[in-house]
Amino acid sequence: MTQSAADVPQDLKGRTYLITGANSGIGKVTAVELARRGARTLLLCRSADKTAPVIDEIRAATGRDAAEFVPLDLADLASVRDCAKAVLARDLPIHGLINNAGLAGHRAVTKQGFEMTFGTNHLGHFLLTVLLLDRIKQSAPARIVNVSSVANYAPKAIDWEALRQVTKTRTGLDEYKVSKLCNVLFTVELARRLDGTGVTTYALHPGVVATNVWRRIPWPLGKIASLFMLSSEEGAQTTIYCAASPEVATQSGRYYEECKEKRPNRLADDAALTAELWKRSEEWTADYR
Repeated sequence: MTQSAADVPQDLKGRTYLITGANSGIGKVTAVELARRGARTLLLCRSADKTAPVIDEIRAATGRDAAEFVPLDLADLASVRDCAKAVLARDLPIHGLINNAGLAGHRAVTKQGFEMTFGTNHLGHFLLTVLLLDRIKQSAPARIVNVSSVANYAPKAIDWEALRQVTKTRTGLDEYKVSKLCNVLFTVELARRLDGTGVTTYALHPGVVATNVWRRIPWPLGKIASLFMLSSEEGAQTTIYCAASPEVATQSGRYYEECKEKRPNRLADDAALTAELWKRSEEWTADYR
């Protein structure tokens, strides 16, 4: 059972949080709970229609206009660029960027030709973060939270060429594991680059949660796995903890599970690897910055 984020302040008035994939699952619960605590939330999602009920729920729960929709398709770097422009045009501080959206089991490529799971789970979030980074630093103290997975432990290396090809495995789970490792490596490298700025970074495993991320996993594998999964409410606890708990305010570049720090894949200790991922991600997104 995932521990709760019991020490997260109940008063986040004046704080602004951006959450990707906030129209369902962990992202939705995170958006609702932060808004309940007084925060302003921007829900960065693909579908306005699917996000509207969440905004209505937040309005009903808080009695105020505490949330708004900003369109974002992480599998299209042009959409990521447009989303960042729309966010910056609002002239709001960004106290928290929660890179929550993710997928697994898709056998495809993104609009720019990257393996779909990597392109969505890492590369889209990388570009979004970089485009918003100056505003985040101006808003310090601020936090960047990357929702990873226990799957980050599986890879022994990164096949850079495979990231530019269509998904090779039938289930897409090997590609998912690499993307979740990249979330951790990105968090570590971000922390190094942001040292002394007042912006801290966090990666986390939310638990194995029954959300839409698993919707493309072939039957009956997905159906059987869902019987052992946590609820979205349970899964959101570590995200909320990393986003707002004073207990981790001075920590950065670390990995959490059940609201506790844990050691991630040992590849996260490889400074050359984290720098290589950053360098390649910069090169691959250069035309959209």
